[in-house]
Amino acid sequence: MTYDITALRSQFPALSAGTAHFDGPGGTQTPQPVIRAIADALAQPLSNRGQGTPGERNAESIVTKARQALADLLGADPRGIVFGRSATQLTYDFSRALAKTWSPGDEVVVTRLDHDANIRPWVQAAAQAGATVRWADFDPATGELTAADVRAVLSPRTRLVAVTAASNLIGTRPPIAEISGLARDAGALTYVDGVHHAAHTLVDLERLGADFFVCSPYKFLGPHHGVLAARPELLETLRPDKLLPSTDAVPERFELGTLPYEFLAGTEAAVDFLAELDPEATGTRRQRLASAFMALEAHEHALRAQLDKGLSSFQGVQVHSRAVDRTPTLLLTFDGRSSAEAYRFLAERGVHAPSGSFYAIEASRRLGLGDTGGLRIGLAPYNNTEDVERLLDGLSEFLAL
Repeated sequence: MTYDITALRSQFPALSAGTAHFDGPGGTQTPQPVIRAIADALAQPLSNRGQGTPGERNAESIVTKARQALADLLGADPRGIVFGRSATQLTYDFSRALAKTWSPGDEVVVTRLDHDANIRPWVQAAAQAGATVRWADFDPATGELTAADVRAVLSPRTRLVAVTAASNLIGTRPPIAEISGLARDAGALTYVDGVHHAAHTLVDLERLGADFFVCSPYKFLGPHHGVLAARPELLETLRPDKLLPSTDAVPERFELGTLPYEFLAGTEAAVDFLAELDPEATGTRRQRLASAFMALEAHEHALRAQLDKGLSSFQGVQVHSRAVDRTPTLLLTFDGRSSAEAYRFLAERGVHAPSGSFYAIEASRRLGLGDTGGLRIGLAPYNNTEDVERLLDGLSEFLAL
């Protein structure tokens, strides 16, 4: 495998501003092929989907190709790819659709580790249906959420388990396949928030056992919208609220209004860009993605090791990302100093590592950090060793004040 970081970085116009970006978990920078694909889509005739005119055919082609690209990325069926405005919007939509099948006394499991977008929609939907919410906890000392933690709150009345594939706050990757198996044995569905996970690991929906998997292309070099993957036959069983004349076909019955065609073109380009991270890879797009993500994981692992070594030499820094299996995402707090102060100090030096709880409010509170959270360092495909050195130098200066 090869990973030419210099060539890769040259594809990102935003990097020419000189900032070292560690804000990837909140949204990555955009490579030139994605920008071109969006512009090219808008420059061509576009209409509502159909086959009668060039504009209709262009729209139909863009949607079809984007579904296939996401299916290749997620190991899914293109007929089960649903597009939405955001992962949050899709989760709200599906929570309402699924809640129609619940009765008083049914139970829904959520976890303290999750982003609130995979908690609050289910809590609110359960309240509307008269269902009970049960909470799976994680160990704040280790950052681990285990299958046993989920098993402890399952029952014959469990209808859904909502769980993250990777914490956007501390990077923890729970054992989703095992958790999905437990949920299935209990007669429950599994809804997996893969927004942070899909940016760092090639997803295999069947291997994960997830009934629903949601992600956001702007976390893996694409434009801003959301994607949900599920089995087409499962989608056929759900009856979402929709307009009377809109199609009842799957997956379109879940897509409200006209799709953002230009963003879907950009998303296909983002998947193709990822597939080319290992230029020596051959085969299908899925095969090339597998090789590319191996190269990406090796690159990010090396940078994380550099970060871990540098941070270990600092006094007064608490690292809250401790799980054995985790993404290259670290949450830091500082003895006697606020993380917001560290964020501002680094930003003045051209290093962007944001501070907050990043909507993982339950996790932040469970870690004892209240609603404030900490300084989050997130690696992305375009980070290099010089970025890490700048970050560590900046933190060293901050701590010396």
